[in-house]
Amino acid sequence: MSDVEQTYSGPERVFSGVQPSGNLTLGNYLGAIKRFVEMQDRHDCIYCVVDMHAITVWQDPEDLARATREVAAAYMAAGVDPKRSILFNQSKVLAHAELAWIFNCVARMGWMERMTQFKEKSGKHKERASLGLFAYPALMAADILAYKATHVPVGEDQKQHVELARDIAQKFNNDYNCPGFFPLPEPVIQGVATRVMSLRDGSKKMSKSDPSDLARINLTDDHDAIANKFRKAKTDPHPLPGHVDELKDRPEARNLLGIYAAFTDEEFISVLDKFAGAQFSQLKNELTELTIAKLSPITDEVTRLMKDPGEIDKVLEDGAQRAREIADPIMAEVRRIVGFV
Repeated sequence: MSDVEQTYSGPERVFSGVQPSGNLTLGNYLGAIKRFVEMQDRHDCIYCVVDMHAITVWQDPEDLARATREVAAAYMAAGVDPKRSILFNQSKVLAHAELAWIFNCVARMGWMERMTQFKEKSGKHKERASLGLFAYPALMAADILAYKATHVPVGEDQKQHVELARDIAQKFNNDYNCPGFFPLPEPVIQGVATRVMSLRDGSKKMSKSDPSDLARINLTDDHDAIANKFRKAKTDPHPLPGHVDELKDRPEARNLLGIYAAFTDEEFISVLDKFAGAQFSQLKNELTELTIAKLSPITDEVTRLMKDPGEIDKVLEDGAQRAREIADPIMAEVRRIVGFV
């Protein structure tokens, strides 16, 4: 029995989000959005465009507005149904900011200092990073717990933040003597492509912020761009392996095989068997055709939706209203527990 089951008796609920900071990548699709679509068939789901997280680093306001709509369009184009799931942007629901402040006062500085993503994003000059970037995990905890979400589909790199959300929930419940008020959310890390890596360096995550556009497949890339990027993807001189143990020091091979498996929904071991002994060129050619076939309908639908930003805004506003209907009574109870009159 999980901690959630032991201490929390409310309904199961899924929450997750994607940042609107630059072009969405193949990593965003395989690592997050594709799984969001699958989960809505089995769970009550809340999916968010986390625009408040985006401004922890500088964003041009016009670019942020466009990117927010683009992420929402990508959710819908990939198959997230705003009638079945709740789809909105974070800044429309004030509970996120209010609960984040309360959690800033519950969480400890030492907890935040241990977050590896802050160290990575702030680099050698962390004193120049925004306070928001440092406190980012408390806002993420608020995103989840404002809806008492019990399950959070994330990539491997976000697992530490969900674990911190559990710590914050537990400390709030203990500090205010309200056992079971907040659930202890479970990270859901499933599939072979929960962390899609760079096409230029298999040891680094595929990122919107990578200085090389060749390192990623963007959801807006046309057929020629996709083919060119896979053709130039870094490889090694050896044939593809037939056993998982042989991938230990071959991150590029593991990454390309994992992308193939994620697209086809095959077991990783089956994909290994299929390409065992083959040259990278064969895998790259098949992966190019597969990626174009899978992404082209999504790209076309995103383009169509972006021509009518008013319709996207209506979907986001409707979703925000439904989100507020869940979060508002939870926040009213939080205020009472904390002692706000």
